[in-house]
Amino acid sequence: MNYGVELRNHLRELRHFHIRLTISAGFVVLLFCLLLTRFFYLQALRGEHYTTLAEANRIAIMPLVPNRGLIYDRNGAILAQNHTTYALEIVPNKVASLESAIDELATVIEITPEDRQRFNKLRRESTRFKSLPIRTRLSDTEVASFAANRYRFPGMEIKARLLRHYPHAELLSHVIGYIGRINDKDLEQLENNNELENYRGSLHIGRIGIEQSYEKELHGITGFEQVETDVAGRYVRTLSRTPPVAGNDLVLSLDIKLQQAAERAFGDYRGALVAMDPTNGEILAFVSKPGFDPNLFVDGIDHLNWRLLNESIDRPLNNRALRGIYPPGSTFKPFMALAGLELGKRTSEYSINDPGYFSLPGSQHRFRDWKPSGHGRVNLHKSLVISCDTYYYTLANDLGINNIFSFISQFGFGRKTEVDIPGEVAGLLPSPEWKMKRFKQNWFPGDTISVGIGQGYNLATPLQLTFATMILANKGTAYRPHFVKQIQDNKIGQLFENKANQMHTLDLKKENLKHVNNALADVTRPGGTAARAGANAAYTFAGKTGTSQVINIKQGERYIASKIQERHRDHALFTAYAPAENPKIVMTVLVENGGSGGSTAAPIARQILDYFFLGKTPEPILAEKANNRSH
Repeated sequence: MNYGVELRNHLRELRHFHIRLTISAGFVVLLFCLLLTRFFYLQALRGEHYTTLAEANRIAIMPLVPNRGLIYDRNGAILAQNHTTYALEIVPNKVASLESAIDELATVIEITPEDRQRFNKLRRESTRFKSLPIRTRLSDTEVASFAANRYRFPGMEIKARLLRHYPHAELLSHVIGYIGRINDKDLEQLENNNELENYRGSLHIGRIGIEQSYEKELHGITGFEQVETDVAGRYVRTLSRTPPVAGNDLVLSLDIKLQQAAERAFGDYRGALVAMDPTNGEILAFVSKPGFDPNLFVDGIDHLNWRLLNESIDRPLNNRALRGIYPPGSTFKPFMALAGLELGKRTSEYSINDPGYFSLPGSQHRFRDWKPSGHGRVNLHKSLVISCDTYYYTLANDLGINNIFSFISQFGFGRKTEVDIPGEVAGLLPSPEWKMKRFKQNWFPGDTISVGIGQGYNLATPLQLTFATMILANKGTAYRPHFVKQIQDNKIGQLFENKANQMHTLDLKKENLKHVNNALADVTRPGGTAARAGANAAYTFAGKTGTSQVINIKQGERYIASKIQERHRDHALFTAYAPAENPKIVMTVLVENGGSGGSTAAPIARQILDYFFLGKTPEPILAEKANNRSH
């Protein structure tokens, strides 16, 4: 058998090799083209974008939080300021086991149960914040102790923070208000108002009072710092800096010494006071007693203190001067008297015989005077001086509710005064339309009689009463009440005056105003319901006492304060202005459950006026047992 030897075909193998080489070379060229295309895309088309990203890895933009504006009283006394403190803050998402880490931290510095509760509350309310404080106001010893153990606590660091401080604590709590931690709701609102960028790095925002209503003035303008960092994120150097602009400073119309005098005059009584300059609407003193310490709220109030404030029977969180609504009682009578004169239902000479009560025609019900035996013959002047209820029962019946409502609403009853802090309530000047809407009931003649002496559905705030009394003292001119007197613009270094805002002037007859004002001046003289408070005054002052009923007394029964629970006793009221002939100050004093206006509220007002005009330091008014109602 023959076996042939197969010869290799070199030409064919060479051809196959050339084909494989060409394919491989083409593949390499294709890959190289793809690489060049990608390189062109990254360098030429997207170069600027990736350069920016690279810079971002190397350059950090740090917000510079502005100093919050300061708040002063009219004489330059500081009412709200900033101070530097050290806070220990935690970034929750950088801590593996948060509770265990806090337990371990508590072995280095003190962490109380209240601190934990506050921290957990902040976590719930501020989910968008990276860093939250577990402790503030660290001592130097605590700072050093944590620094020595820093390596044990990843996600925790000490930061220097500016904290708000209110040196007068509860004295001005309802005026100044306070700032609080920014929460998610605040961030959403800032975003909707296109203000979020200006709050980068900021932790606090105004909550109530001046701090809230003037937030835009006080906050300032956030600055920015461009810094270079290394691969570990550590600071290397500052590349550029846009400094922050401090918030504007506010100068209030309040006089802190007058405020302190008013607080002292109240003693242990609960109540409210508003004192105002009638020539421009500047508020000189604004008391709501008791108050609270606003410093508790700056970095989040703990559960215990919140419960004590919120559940207190004395309601310290309630702004009585702004939001407390009370029947105005007999302080309503001067406006009724003026309505009678202006609308032609009364003259200064017209008089009635007061038997101690009034009854509607065909009714056996008696609307009683505070003096059971009556006051005898009473004209308009005497009706105000002795505060005769029966005179105003008859006047209300003659005027009718529609005339009462349309005339007296001009003095601000039943509407907001537009004061420059938030939260004001409108009170209530009732009308038949209101009653039908509120109770689905018709208006009855007896409703009108009660309104005539400031009772029934009538409700007003101490601020409203002061506003109405200002119009009376000004002979018809109303100014918008306000707290801010001046604004110091720290960006341009200029001081701006908050000029008086004249709201309106009522068209009232001079002789009618003279009759009412003369009678109010005699209220503080012998024979008047505030004669004791006005005795031996070195200046003239006009006023009107009032007693605001808390509970009704049945027909035939007498009001005996000693037999009534303290918090069911009447409120005491007094409105005043001085000097009577050219007023420089107008005020309302309300003492909750204080009895009669003449025995409690008027003496407090006299002490404040003595301080205002004479510089005399007040002495607290002692509680007095008032066994009968008087006005």
